[in-house]
Amino acid sequence: MKVLTITGYKSMELGIFKADDHKISFIKTAIKKRLLSFIDEGLEWVLISGQMGVELWAGEVVLELREMYAIKLGVIPPFENQESRWPEPIQQLYQSLVLEADFHQPLYKGEYKGGFQFQAKNEWFAKKSDACLILLDEEFPGSNRFFYEKAKRTNNYPIYLITPSDLDDAVEEQRMADPDYWK
Repeated sequence: MKVLTITGYKSMELGIFKADDHKISFIKTAIKKRLLSFIDEGLEWVLISGQMGVELWAGEVVLELREMYAIKLGVIPPFENQESRWPEPIQQLYQSLVLEADFHQPLYKGEYKGGFQFQAKNEWFAKKSDACLILLDEEFPGSNRFFYEKAKRTNNYPIYLITPSDLDDAVEEQRMADPDYWK
């Protein structure tokens, strides 16, 4: 696998409303762990649409890993200015990722026109990547279910999940890494 799409929940779907919420570090730890194993197997590109939440956090993880590994980040939003209605701190994070990305290009020129743009985005990501990594609780899917359903209908398209159990493992790993935990 050379190209991986990453997606998942939007931040508000996870009850995360602040850019410095401690839960984000657990999600990023789980993403990083999975990415490191994919990088060891030859992963070259990570693609995101840049939606707020898991995708932006994954973008941050890729940029961090890029300092030590030959990994590239592509940000392909469904349309221009998708971040225009987001809270200011999230807009800044998005714009920073776009500036640092190895590739950035919206699928559609201009502003939001309709739901068809999101359907086209899902189709494009499934065609342009070799596999996907999705933060998903199958019992409680959110907006990520649309890409997940598209991925399941795509032939020979591996789907890797980060589950609530994986997040629990990330929480435990971080707790155990804290020297105060062992006192």
